[in-house]
Amino acid sequence: MTSRRTTKSSSGPKPVPERRIEDYALIGDLQTAALVSKQGSIDWLCFPRFDSPACFAALLGSDDNGHWRIAPRDADAVSSRHYRGDTLVLETEWSTPSGSVRVIDFMPPRDAAPDVVRIVEGVSGSVELRSELKLRFDYGHVVPWVRRSDGQIDAIAGPDAVSLRSDVHQYGRDLTTYSDFRIGANDRAWFVLTWHPSHHTVPEPTDALGSLEPTETFWTDWIGRTSRATDVSEEVTRSVLTLKALTYAPSGGIVAAPTTSLPEALGGGRNWDYRYCWLRDATMTLSAMLRAGYTDEAEAWRNWLLRAIAGSPEDLQIMYGVTGERRLTEFEAGWLPGFGSSAPVRIGNAAAEQLQLDVYGEVMDVLALAREAQIGATDEAWQVQRGLMRHLEDVWDQPDEGIWEVRGGRQHFTYSKVMAWVAFDRAARAVERFGLSGPAAEWKARAAEIHQEVCDQAYDPDRNSFTQAYGSKALDAAVLLIPQVGFLPADDPRVVGTVDAVQRELASDGFVRRYLTEHTDDGLEGDEGTFLICSFWLADSLAMIGRVGEARDLYEKLVALRNDVGLLAEEYDVNSGRMLGNFPQAFSHLGLVNTAWHLTTAESPLRRSAY
Repeated sequence: MTSRRTTKSSSGPKPVPERRIEDYALIGDLQTAALVSKQGSIDWLCFPRFDSPACFAALLGSDDNGHWRIAPRDADAVSSRHYRGDTLVLETEWSTPSGSVRVIDFMPPRDAAPDVVRIVEGVSGSVELRSELKLRFDYGHVVPWVRRSDGQIDAIAGPDAVSLRSDVHQYGRDLTTYSDFRIGANDRAWFVLTWHPSHHTVPEPTDALGSLEPTETFWTDWIGRTSRATDVSEEVTRSVLTLKALTYAPSGGIVAAPTTSLPEALGGGRNWDYRYCWLRDATMTLSAMLRAGYTDEAEAWRNWLLRAIAGSPEDLQIMYGVTGERRLTEFEAGWLPGFGSSAPVRIGNAAAEQLQLDVYGEVMDVLALAREAQIGATDEAWQVQRGLMRHLEDVWDQPDEGIWEVRGGRQHFTYSKVMAWVAFDRAARAVERFGLSGPAAEWKARAAEIHQEVCDQAYDPDRNSFTQAYGSKALDAAVLLIPQVGFLPADDPRVVGTVDAVQRELASDGFVRRYLTEHTDDGLEGDEGTFLICSFWLADSLAMIGRVGEARDLYEKLVALRNDVGLLAEEYDVNSGRMLGNFPQAFSHLGLVNTAWHLTTAESPLRRSAY
């Protein structure tokens, strides 16, 4: 390409503005994912899995913790971006006074080694660009040894090795690899970043230009499999694609988010590692996949669940690694200042060791849903469930840490008891409806006992609302799920009263907090934003009690929070108008999919088909 050349322009890109969570887009290969900023910088990437150490960790620190930026050198360059149709291929278009270019970012579905491909296309005029690559392994901590040969780059540190291949010249300076080049109209330049174990030979790089069309086809073919492809909304389609992107394909597990320690309050310490698979996401995930017509993914998730929980019932955890790992040891990465100076940055998650009784209900619930959908029911699966029920019989009346994983001491949380009721209820129904073996009468009696206890000890008649825990005056958004799991009908006055109380005491402009931190000892300092999943639950509840107009209005307000490429974080700060928490968040996108479905069937409970 005669118009492309190395340039020594002294101009440079404009300073990178303050990072905002909503400024990022997601690319991935169904085993890991990267976050790409509006400024063209990959600021977060873990190789080779979602939960592997990051080689780009600028998201939680500074550029010195690792990033890869490709952008025009002109300080007046302006960008816009979008996904190519219903895919995870990201296009960022840059306009400058001298011309315009397009940067295409994607990760081909993995054959062997994971790759990040970046293609620069000239659209008009002539534009000078710079690629700035700063590899920092072990979450931005380790500077690799770099070898250059014929302008190509190989970087090694400990177990990790990364190669960068490109058709433009690369040079090193200040422990950073640069490429300065010019792109004219119809010109193309390409870069391929490939990870491999350092004790292996360097793999053959993927064909950057040749892999674009197959990657795009993979995503369009996948989303085209939905049985409802012609009548789902754009936001549902993008949410389903995001959920697929958060799937670890080899095992079928779905991570809660591809990031760690994005703060629930800027400058605060509520920062957690979400790169794992939570059991409580299971029912919502399965129902969302089934509603979208993805029975293969639903079955893979169900099978992941069974493998993960295999073993002694008393060892059941609330979360596991992407292939079912149990030890998720938590430590603090003290060398990282955190997103927006929100420290500590945590790697691993100690909540995996907590007692949270609701997971027994979630496991029984999701397997009941799978049984109804006729995906993968086996005698072995029922034996696992029988074992869980025997253990739950011994522990259901204990206090626990609850759905929100509080670190301020155990309580008799209402939602935990409701989900214990769900477990006994679903077990009894499995015997009665499917002829499975088990003491259905005993399970029904236990369910009735728990039901009465919750109604007696978790209901506040003065406020006509269920509370967070037995004897507590605090509210908890999780009690919005009471009608959805079938504990009480939606038209029960106590359900309606609970919805009103949550709107009155936990909602701000329609956005719902999990609980009020001043009323709940969760063992942490500081406040947090509104939880998007809780807000979707409120929309569900409003629809279920017949206030469909309010539900639709809230849903539209939540959909409007999505960033420019349709992604949602875990939380939203009403005051600052900013997203908070790990990103993109599976729970939020699950909530969107299920609420969209719920609004089309407002006359029926969310999971009516399962019961």
